[in-house]
Amino acid sequence: MDDKPFDCFDLEQTIELIAKSLGVSAVQVRAAVELLDAGNTIPFIARYRKEATKGLDELALRSVEDSLTQSRELAQRKSTILRTIDQQGQLTDDLRQQIEGCLDKKKLEDLYLPFKPKRRTRATIARERGLQPLADVLYRQEPLNRPTSDVLQPYVCPEKEVPDEAAALAGACDIVAEQWSEDATTRSWLVEQARSATVVSQVRRGKKESASKFEMYFDHQEPLRRVPSHRLLAMKRGEAEGMLRVGVQLDDGYVLRKLKAKLVRNARFEFYDDLLRTVEDCYNRLLQPATESATLQQLKETADEEAIAVFAKNLRELLLAPPAGPHVTIGLDPGFRTGCKVAVVDGTGKFLANATIYPTPPRSDTQGAERTFTDLIAKYDARLIAIGNGTASRETDAFVTKVLRSHGLNITKVVVSESGASIYSASEDAAREYPDLDVTVRGAISIAHRLQDPLAELVKIDPKSIGVGQYQHDVNQTLLRKCLDREVESCVNSVGVDVNMASAPLLSHVAGIGPKLAQRIVEYRDAHGRFEGRKTLLSVPKLGKKAYEQAAGFLRIRDGGQPLDNSAVHPESYYVVEQMADCLGASAKQLVGNATLAGKLNAEQFVDDRVGLPTVQDILAELAKPGRDPRSEFKVATFAEGVNELEDLNEGMILEGVVTNVTRFGAFVDVGVHQDGLIHISELANRFVEDPSDVVSVGDVVRVKVLDVDLDRRRIALSRKQV
Repeated sequence: MDDKPFDCFDLEQTIELIAKSLGVSAVQVRAAVELLDAGNTIPFIARYRKEATKGLDELALRSVEDSLTQSRELAQRKSTILRTIDQQGQLTDDLRQQIEGCLDKKKLEDLYLPFKPKRRTRATIARERGLQPLADVLYRQEPLNRPTSDVLQPYVCPEKEVPDEAAALAGACDIVAEQWSEDATTRSWLVEQARSATVVSQVRRGKKESASKFEMYFDHQEPLRRVPSHRLLAMKRGEAEGMLRVGVQLDDGYVLRKLKAKLVRNARFEFYDDLLRTVEDCYNRLLQPATESATLQQLKETADEEAIAVFAKNLRELLLAPPAGPHVTIGLDPGFRTGCKVAVVDGTGKFLANATIYPTPPRSDTQGAERTFTDLIAKYDARLIAIGNGTASRETDAFVTKVLRSHGLNITKVVVSESGASIYSASEDAAREYPDLDVTVRGAISIAHRLQDPLAELVKIDPKSIGVGQYQHDVNQTLLRKCLDREVESCVNSVGVDVNMASAPLLSHVAGIGPKLAQRIVEYRDAHGRFEGRKTLLSVPKLGKKAYEQAAGFLRIRDGGQPLDNSAVHPESYYVVEQMADCLGASAKQLVGNATLAGKLNAEQFVDDRVGLPTVQDILAELAKPGRDPRSEFKVATFAEGVNELEDLNEGMILEGVVTNVTRFGAFVDVGVHQDGLIHISELANRFVEDPSDVVSVGDVVRVKVLDVDLDRRRIALSRKQV
């Protein structure tokens, strides 16, 4: 059959719906859709096509893209359903209208349910035994005006396993129960009733001893409307691990009364009592489990979205953490038995040297370690020291502090998170980058790079391994990956990338460039030397005009022949800068970076049919501060001396630390004892806090007070109040 009659996608309707949901004009959405469909990336559209979309930002463009994708998927599903029902010969005009007008995926599936191929159910078996006509009689509930025996007897057939009238009635009631359970209106009503239900969690029999980490959910009840995402995900994790049983408890008595009144309409019908019992069977066996499943699924989807949003926000803050800068840096990957791995990198991140020192037990060779360490500092004139925060971190930090103090060295020392460093050091990317180095040395290099430029290094690691998520392994992995990839792409493009220094993993996140093209750029750079201008990128194999258009504005070339190549001005607008320079009687080179000259220009004077006012204003801002890094100024937290282990903490201590993770229930802080402390949401500020991210962010340096230390469970309670 021709698919055209079942094409359910209406672009104009979709545009109107998206515009309404976002509170923007249909003109803006239509322009965004056209640009997206033409293969343009979101960073490119947001930065360089403001005139077309009238200023839609990345968040709005993501919403447009997601809504457009969902609308197309829904339309495709509608088409499939319509074809399937039509092939069954059951497609009526009314049903078709309901399906075509449906805007909700769940309701669409409810409409399709009666026609969906099924596994072999009790109702299926009853139909096979010829009981559908009897079920139709029961379903209609029209007065029979004759004995019930006369109605049932014709369906008694031992050969079909219907030995008596009771079996015939039971089978027909099974069919009716299934028909009721598949009614879209009834299912929708029950979902509404579930909104006032209770989420219930109980420990499974025999699991109490092994499920101690889920103790608060052993016998837990909470109104569905109020259950926060982190608690639901914790319960679902307990269920996935076989420790808990999680369900939804409706007001069964109320629901059954309403269902009986709704489904059994004729009190004079001869089978009235039988139908009342069928309602109970329908609810207990079919509707209640389906409603519970659908409700928990919806709760889980909502919790996933919240958890992913928290993760994405934390990741963004971590990726955009202030860089310490292009200085010679020593990275230390601490350890006890195997020693502390030391790596030196220059200001561009290039590996220079490595060593292993043993300043901590069991060898405690502090003299040898000090000699090696100070020799490396002197030889390479190191200005930064990065210490991983894993095993032996505080002991190594204490050693470095003592060495710097005793030698009078004014060098910035920072403890950095090493989450994911071991995963990266053993990866294929690391092997390609440092093929001749041991994985432990690669780890120390990664730690050094994290201090120099967190963004450039962290993009090499799977975001789930960075350690800023909330139940990241329990949420929808496809949605998580999409959201995190977008966040990484956004961060990379907002900062810009030096194409002559960037690694392939960093380049792969630039708009219009994927992993394969990024690798080709690096290979071309290795073979032909540095890129002298943006235009030379077109010489890279498979890097065509479209990829160049999308990527060029986000790639930087320092000390090249064209000063604008080290700015966010897109090559397509270079001619505008030339016009501006001519207007001032200066050269473009003199104009770039000269805020005084740029301030003399009138933006409206340079608007033409190719660039509008928003683009001209962006160009002027960029000329004033070309290549400006949007990241904030680099700051260092100072951990308290003598506080190295959990046992060193005492109630009432005031400490400085770094926020490592922000969740819906509070923020985790590294205070230098190998175990992050928790500032509960109620202790974040001297006022009510609805969302912890409103008052703290990942990477913030904060002062905290120790409220409680639980050595057995290795938990630290902290507060920011009155500190």
